[in-house]
Amino acid sequence: MEVILKEDVAGLGYKNDIVNVKPGYARNYLIPKGLAIPATASNKKIIAENIKQAAHKAEKIKQQAQQLAEQIGDTVIQIVAKAGESGKIFGAVTTTQVAEALREKGFEIDRRKISFKTEIKMLGQYVAVLDLHKEVKKEIVIDVVAG
Repeated sequence: MEVILKEDVAGLGYKNDIVNVKPGYARNYLIPKGLAIPATASNKKIIAENIKQAAHKAEKIKQQAQQLAEQIGDTVIQIVAKAGESGKIFGAVTTTQVAEALREKGFEIDRRKISFKTEIKMLGQYVAVLDLHKEVKKEIVIDVVAG
């Protein structure tokens, strides 16, 4: 029996895939749980249209991410941290601090989309990676200064 998956199912396929399964598995598990719908001609047309619209939206989101990356450009984020005589800061610079510094410069980026190549525990310059889209990554320089 052919079904169209509404969600990713481990070992079976991904969302919007048309897969062939045993009728009992489809009737008793996949369809009642809302994981799949029967692959009728009308359902196939609806899924094809949904895929087309989703591709258009995904392209738009990707273009917005690229524009944001261009706007950020070579922006250097300065973070003020308390430090000891040797240059070691008390604690560490966090993604929340970087997100807040970006917000002050006019860029709204979620802290979960920021990652560091190395932990920031000393004064100096570091590189952070902004994950703006699955295909758009932007590196920015973070300057940690004593305050």
